[in-house]
Amino acid sequence: MNKKGLAIFMRARMRPSDSSKISLSPLAETLNRVTPDNQVNQSGGSGMEPASEEGNEQTQFSCRNKRPFELVKESMHSAISMNKTEVLDAVLNDFTEGYFSLFGESRKALLLSLAKEYDLNRAQARELIKQYLGLELPKADAAEDGNVGEESSLSAFYRIERNLRHALKPMYEVLFERLNTHPGGLKFLSILRADIVSILAEENIPSLRALDSYMKEKLGTWLSPAALELHQITWDDPASLLEKIVAYEAVHPISNLLDLKRRLGVGRRCFGYLHPAIPGEPLIFIEVALLKNVAQTIQEVLWDDPPILEHEATCALFYSISSTQPGLTGINLGKFLIKRVITLVKKDMPQILIFATLSPIPGYMQWLLSKLASQSKLAETDDATRTSSDQSGSSFWENILEPEEERALLNLSEECKAMKNGMEVMFNLLTTNSYTWTNSPEMLSVLKPPLMRLCARYLLQEKKRGKALDSVANFHLQNGAVVERINWMANRSEKGLRQSGGIMVNYVYRLENIEEYAQSYFSTGQIHSSDDILHYVKGVEA
Repeated sequence: MNKKGLAIFMRARMRPSDSSKISLSPLAETLNRVTPDNQVNQSGGSGMEPASEEGNEQTQFSCRNKRPFELVKESMHSAISMNKTEVLDAVLNDFTEGYFSLFGESRKALLLSLAKEYDLNRAQARELIKQYLGLELPKADAAEDGNVGEESSLSAFYRIERNLRHALKPMYEVLFERLNTHPGGLKFLSILRADIVSILAEENIPSLRALDSYMKEKLGTWLSPAALELHQITWDDPASLLEKIVAYEAVHPISNLLDLKRRLGVGRRCFGYLHPAIPGEPLIFIEVALLKNVAQTIQEVLWDDPPILEHEATCALFYSISSTQPGLTGINLGKFLIKRVITLVKKDMPQILIFATLSPIPGYMQWLLSKLASQSKLAETDDATRTSSDQSGSSFWENILEPEEERALLNLSEECKAMKNGMEVMFNLLTTNSYTWTNSPEMLSVLKPPLMRLCARYLLQEKKRGKALDSVANFHLQNGAVVERINWMANRSEKGLRQSGGIMVNYVYRLENIEEYAQSYFSTGQIHSSDDILHYVKGVEA
């Protein structure tokens, strides 16, 4: 392995952190002295030089008599309330460095303080709303005539509306706006939101959820496509960028240097979105294989077949899309990335006619095993309570297997025949250690029909709030894709078997229908699919 390759994989072993080698400001240095047992994780920005030796001594004396949390909270307050622009950068440095000196519960307490103490002024907003409701609307005909009195009353509307817009802005917006224009601030905001998302995953705190919603909206605005640069990532890029590709590849881990070079070489493309405020670090990246046909297994994409000559390719297959910033969760950068990549590939390679994916189905097996377990238990209860005069049983019970699938599962072995029903057999087979069922041709042939049929049902029918239950399906459908085909034993890795029983799905982006399909999915939840996948399910409209 050459020096570049060694550097990439050595650094990728330690997932890219948010720390960087910078000089600490006086506050951060003092925090280190106050809390010698804590290792300060530093991030972004340069150090602040003391205004004077005497001032520095006073700061240190004051800091020694305060807890680290209180110091960071004070720096946060200063970052929000300070109006002296000449020292604002130094104050923001203090806050960001101080934040990284906190851990666990201290960070949570600071974020709760930000969410509650720097929220909007609701008393002021209520008063303005009362004033607004007290105004009398001008008569339509008088307003059209340009009556001076009516114009005056409208002036009152405009004034209160302006004041109300201002009152409905939380105070923490000032902090976000200032950090966004501060060197390293956008990256820091992403880290801050990642911490908030992590806390909310464990505990639903309304004030923190409101803070997260506001921050997500702001980040979505600042990271609009116009502000992002589409960059084709190649082997010639710096090792510091390539190691992030290795570290953050979330779908199909990059196993070695040869694997990385192949993904960046002939017949392959890798594109990422970069932002000038976070240089050298893609916010999101997508990997593309140039093929003659839409691939049915990940093996043929990653290692089975050598790449074809690029001029022979007619299909651009998106086989992995990964985000590098947990703090950008819920901000759909992938939608814009896919559309930009399609446009670019189509321009450079006009012979490409098909744009498709080979995608995982991460929620399928979890949904299926839960369904099998609950229905099997209901069936057991149902058998005990059902009478000869009442054959309907529980209204919640559903045999998700077809009669022929049930018989085939029970006839697999004498042990299977002793089980209560086919769902119990299927559950036991799918939960065996080491996925031994994948090594038996007989078991594979028996399990394939129900697994494929139920997978189609999961993708097309199982929904949450009117949209596809599966997260990857929802992502591609809201971008205007079609569910084209499901592929048996397409990913035999441990992860692939655990997530979806080895099944993968092809979504196809039909350029002439992308906007129409995206709109219908957004407005009505309609899922567009091919006839090939529809034959697995009943009662689903195309």
